[in-house]
Amino acid sequence: MTSTTSADLPTTAHRNQLLRTMMSDHAKALLAYADKLLNDRHMAEDIVQETLIRAWPHAERLYSTEGSVRGWLLTVTRNLVVDRMRSAVARHETIGAEDRDVPLPDHTGAVLASVEATGLLRRLSHEHREVLLHTYLCGRTVQETARVLGIPAGTVKSRRHYALTILRAEAGKGLTPER
Repeated sequence: MTSTTSADLPTTAHRNQLLRTMMSDHAKALLAYADKLLNDRHMAEDIVQETLIRAWPHAERLYSTEGSVRGWLLTVTRNLVVDRMRSAVARHETIGAEDRDVPLPDHTGAVLASVEATGLLRRLSHEHREVLLHTYLCGRTVQETARVLGIPAGTVKSRRHYALTILRAEAGKGLTPER
């Protein structure tokens, strides 16, 4: 039985240097391979990181043997990708382009338009607002609005006409550039 002395064991500094060499020589290729398999850049980066973490304790042996370091790293990467995909399928998740971070729509424009519309409607008389409420927001016809409000259909039409004229004029004021 042979004994191993501390001089025979690779130092952490030496393994760290081998890891840096491994990263500079192979990280881009591993990332491209994992990204092609997964079609997800962030998950591919995680896979490459896990591959290099698994290679770190074996770095001395990987560089001292005749085998291909890149071949070993690609095999580990492929196995990690397969494991990740299998675990996602078991949880009924899918991995693909539709799972990427999708920016959520910005609702500030709609909120601003709503605030502006509310301000414009407040400038109308109660009777004009009431007619617009029934005809546009409730979707009622002129005859239905007249019946609900208890006024003639012609009055509904004229109030709607004047209300829209006022709104267009007020909205147009905000659209003209200041000089």
